[in-house]
Amino acid sequence: MKADGISKVSKADIVDAIYGKVSTDRKDIQKVVDLFIEEIKNALVLDKIVELRGFGTFEVKIRKGRERARNPKTGEIVSVTAHGIAAFRAGRELKQDVWVLKGEKKKDN
Repeated sequence: MKADGISKVSKADIVDAIYGKVSTDRKDIQKVVDLFIEEIKNALVLDKIVELRGFGTFEVKIRKGRERARNPKTGEIVSVTAHGIAAFRAGRELKQDVWVLKGEKKKDN
């Protein structure tokens, strides 16, 4: 856990969680998770949109270049060309599931 109280979930944690729910070898689960992530990466590199219903959408957005930008580490003035960035947009179901603010308990109605 980090000092600010935010915990992280790693790829290994996800593999372990899946391993606890299915009767498949851990190595096979690791391979499937790695392949899944690789397929998302490959689609983005080919400028395709990856839509996972109920979860969200991964896509590449183009960020405009600038003649004058500042390197935050050195303060040096540099030029930045237009470039792609990976973006994620949460789907409706995911938005609804995380809507409750941290610290509040979800009320089942």
